Amino acid sequence: MAAITCIEDLRRLYARRAPRMFYDYAESGSYTEQTFRENTDDFSRIRLRQRVAVDISERSTRTTMIGQDVAMPVALARVGLTGMQHADGEILAARAAGEFGVPFTLSTMSICSIEDVASNTTRPFWFQLYVMRDEDFMARLIERARVAGCSALVVTLDLQVIGQRHKDLKNGLSAPPKLTLPTLVNLATKWRWGLGMLGTRRRFFGNIVGHAKGVSDASSLSSWTNEQFDPRLDWAKIRKLRDMWGGKLILKGVLDAEDARMAADVGADAIVVSNHGGRQLDGALSSIRMLPSIVEAVGDRVEVHMDSGIRSGQDVLKALALGARGTYVGRAFIYGLGAMGQAGVSKALEVIHKELDITMGLCGERDVHALGPHNLILPHGFSDPAMSL
Repeated sequence: MAAITCIEDLRRLYARRAPRMFYDYAESGSYTEQTFRENTDDFSRIRLRQRVAVDISERSTRTTMIGQDVAMPVALARVGLTGMQHADGEILAARAAGEFGVPFTLSTMSICSIEDVASNTTRPFWFQLYVMRDEDFMARLIERARVAGCSALVVTLDLQVIGQRHKDLKNGLSAPPKLTLPTLVNLATKWRWGLGMLGTRRRFFGNIVGHAKGVSDASSLSSWTNEQFDPRLDWAKIRKLRDMWGGKLILKGVLDAEDARMAADVGADAIVVSNHGGRQLDGALSSIRMLPSIVEAVGDRVEVHMDSGIRSGQDVLKALALGARGTYVGRAFIYGLGAMGQAGVSKALEVIHKELDITMGLCGERDVHALGPHNLILPHGFSDPAMSL
């Protein structure tokens, strides 16, 4: 196997080894995929300011995210169906994150359950919550996360209705997947993936099956899931969830300065500037474009994190320089997981860390806390959403 030098190397290997329906699930956006593309394209428009003849010895990427020590300001984002990208995928990714010293976020729509991950790892992880109509299920899910020792609750705000992703419909991706002839033919060619899935008992949504009323097996899961995302979610419900949880709260899916101020008002410990990886509102601006105005709007009232479009340590540096205190990678770690299992997730983190460290040095910085707009050269109007088109 050729040397892995960048995240793109992992993506290519992942494309060969993962079933097509699960590769497309990760590598797609909603509708025309404009926002999905611009999430990465807009990072490439930002240039870095090189500095020389500066002491760049003893560089450090260490910092904190919501008070938790991290080896670098990067967390593994919540990604649904991670356990279908590779057998026991959530457990493997959580282990890799723990060993590296960064947070792992478990999705409500994970294959491995909260209890599975907690019993097979040694470090606390964050739990991401989709707000469902079934309030009893929600309360029990939050309590399960508390009992498992989850150190933060990440509430997703930007999925009250699901944006249409054409590739998933064409591939028959559902819960459970529709096994069409083309899908079965493709699955038959992915022998590494198949052997892994044969060797695990974790093949369905472990946080839901057997826990939600009326969902005792995979056949009853699809109709329940389609009806459960709550379009009535508002700030009053978020306050209720905050009080029910009582611990560190991260609100994910903020893409507007006014919403950011509201999130600060309800007492969030952090917000995540995010457009759901371009998978929800197609036509929205990229997360990196919206980041500066949101940072300006909330000041130091709440910690600002960012996801969507990060594929390198240079991207991480750019987000930090524009005011983010932390970043999340989703697709980047999924590429590694689908390509090489736990070792692939570790490799993705190593690649990003090395790029961040070296780029800091070439920008004349020794500490991530010193990064700022002075490290960047921005296109005209980039930081002003009203002028960015």
